[in-house]
Order: sequence, then structure tokens, then C-alpha cells
Amino acid sequence: MTASSRIVLAACTMVVIAVVSTLTLASFGWDAALGLLVLVPVTAFVVRRPLAPMASMFRALAGTVSSYKDGDFAFSLAWHRDDELGELVSAHNALGDTLRNQREALVHRELLLDRMVQNTPVAMLLVDPLGHIVYANVAARQLLGEGRRLEGTLMPAVLAAAPEALREAIGRGGDGLFAVPDGDEEQIYYLARSGFRLNGRAHELFILRHLTAELHREEVRTWKKVIRVISHELNNSLAPVASLAHSGRELVARGKVDQLAVVFDTIEERARHLERFIVGYAEFAKLPAPRVEAVAWPALVGRLRSQIEFEVDGALPDLPARADPAQLEQALVNLLRNAHESGSPSAEVRLRVTRTASATTIEISDRGSGMSDAVLAQALLPFYSTKRGGTGLGLALVREIAEAHGGRVALANRAGGGLAVTMTLPA
Repeated sequence: MTASSRIVLAACTMVVIAVVSTLTLASFGWDAALGLLVLVPVTAFVVRRPLAPMASMFRALAGTVSSYKDGDFAFSLAWHRDDELGELVSAHNALGDTLRNQREALVHRELLLDRMVQNTPVAMLLVDPLGHIVYANVAARQLLGEGRRLEGTLMPAVLAAAPEALREAIGRGGDGLFAVPDGDEEQIYYLARSGFRLNGRAHELFILRHLTAELHREEVRTWKKVIRVISHELNNSLAPVASLAHSGRELVARGKVDQLAVVFDTIEERARHLERFIVGYAEFAKLPAPRVEAVAWPALVGRLRSQIEFEVDGALPDLPARADPAQLEQALVNLLRNAHESGSPSAEVRLRVTRTASATTIEISDRGSGMSDAVLAQALLPFYSTKRGGTGLGLALVREIAEAHGGRVALANRAGGGLAVTMTLPA
């Protein structure tokens, strides 16, 4: 018999007893009625007895649901009868097992994440809206607290004992590099900060990354590359010059002085190439801070056209650019020359200038051979060049000029062939 059947049977029994008791009171008088009144509680007890385990199980189910609300999933229930209540208990236990497994997996992930964060060399600080540090990993404790726990302390109190450069970097707001004096050297750090809401409250995350070792390694790699490039260019120029000087001596000894003009022309060409190479390096290495002023577009385009051929797409902006005139002209000359050297027809080398409320966009486009994905990824890096005899400084200098103005440079192949170089500057 199922649980629902027993409940229905018990209810029917109670109804029958109530009806019989009423009829008895009316038919047999008070003596018989009194006996029946004694029988009713006994009957009720007999009826309630099989229902007691079910009532107890319902109370247990209610209790475990309350435990689930509190995050305690360690309970399971037992019901040995094969009825509807047994199915409910089985489903309830299965739910508890699922929640318990999910909680264990979540705890394991939290432990793994905490271990990773604690052991990373990047210092991390989480600060609540009142300025209290609510989380600091091992790197943060070593950097700012001499290994002591920082949780619960006020951020201003911690910064009071921190290097002045760190206080200034945090005071400026935003992300950026800063240097901390360390004897005769400087330790370079990168500060990143971001805000987010945790438990409905605004928090701020500070990340401090020590970059000195990485910068030193990158500096060594850069110097090695510079030395290789310079050595290559010097050898390419000096070896032919030495050979031509020897040839010139032989021609003089043989009395063939009429052929010396070719020798001298070649020596001059190699010397000019070497001069251009050295000047290019000097310009890249000694690029001064831009002196920003208003640059009228018609005048700038006129100066560019006196040096190189190109077409202008669309109308030039009425408002002038805000840039260093010499640096902007140099960047555009480099881009226009690259466009011509790409194999593009001269008529397809084009300049387009558009302006919005916040930025000025300059696009130089061509119909040359474009660039492969590998070249696009490295074209803006210093000393990278696919041209024979190229220095790899043209696009790098353009990028340096754009970033010095607070802008950026992007390269993309055009549909139908060719390349578009976009330089974006603040308006």
C-alpha cells in the first residue's frame, strides 16, 4: 500500500468513526455514547500510528531544506518503503549529493586560485570603499609590509611607509610605469588598477609588477639586434669601398684613369647610403618631445607634394591638426615613400584626412603588394625590414611620433590589394 493510499484510508476511517459516534449518541443513549467516546481516541491513536513515520519524514525534509539554504549539504535521509514518499526522499538525496559535489569542486577551484594568486610574483592589493585592505598576496606583503599581513589595515597607512614614487604613481591615477631608487640603480614597476563591485560594494584592485629584470633582458636583446644591424650595414658599405679602392689603385697603375669615374661614383653611392643609415638611426634615437601647435592642412599637404607625388581623397579638414609640424611631416613623408616603394602606381598613392570631435585620422593607402600576416605583426618594430638594404626604422619612427603625440598607428591590407596605414592623433 502506498503512502497516499494509507493517508486516504486513515481519513476515511476517521470520518466513519465520527459518523458512527454521532449516530450512537442519538440511538443508544449516554452510556453507550460514553463508551464510544473512549473508543474514539484509541481509534485515532491507532490511525495516527502508521502516519507518524511519514510526518517525521516530512519534518526531516523541511529541516534539510533549511540546511541547504544555510549552505550545509551533508545531510541525507532514509526511507525504506517503495512508495511516492520514497521517490521524493531519493530525489531529495540526489539533489543533496549534487550540491555537495558542486560545493567541493568550487572549494577546490578557490584553493587552486588562491594558491596561484599567493605565489605569483605580481603584487596584488584589494581595497574596499573605506580604504581598508581586504586582500593582499605574498608579493604585496613583501613589497609593502616586510612580509606582514596587510588585511584590515588602511591603504593610506601602508602607503605612508612605501616609496615616494609609488605614492606619486597611485596619486596620479590610472596605469603607468614608475621607478624606485635602489642604491645606484632603479627598480622599474608597472602599476595597474581597476574598479569593480564585490558583494554590492565598490572595490579597487591594485596590481604592481616588477619589470626591471624583464626590461634588462629586453634591453640586452635590443642592443644585440642593433649591433647586428649596424655591423651588417657597415660591412655592406665598407667592404665594397675597400674593394673599389683597391680597383682604383690598379687602374691608376695601369694608366686607365678614364675608368676611375665609375669607381668614384660607386664609392660615393655607398657613402651616401651609409650617411642616410646613420642619420636615420640618430633621428630615431634622439626624437625630441613634440612641440604641439596648430598645423594647417593645406600648407602641410603643399609641403608634402613638393617632396613626393600623391593624391588627396576627399576634402581636407577646416580645423588644423594639433601636432609638431616637423615630426608630423616626417611621419607622412615616410609613409608616402613606403607606399611608392610598395610597387603601387603613383596615382594610387592616396592620403585621406578625417576629423571627429576627439581624434584626427590620417590614412595613407596604396595598391602595392601589401604585407603578409607575419610581416604585419612585426612591421612597426624597430630594425625590422623586408627591403634589401632597409634599416627597419621608417615605420618604427612613424609609430614613435604618433605615440609621442598620444596617438597610434595601425596597418591593414586592403581589399583588392595594397596596404592602408592609419595614424590616429588626438584632436
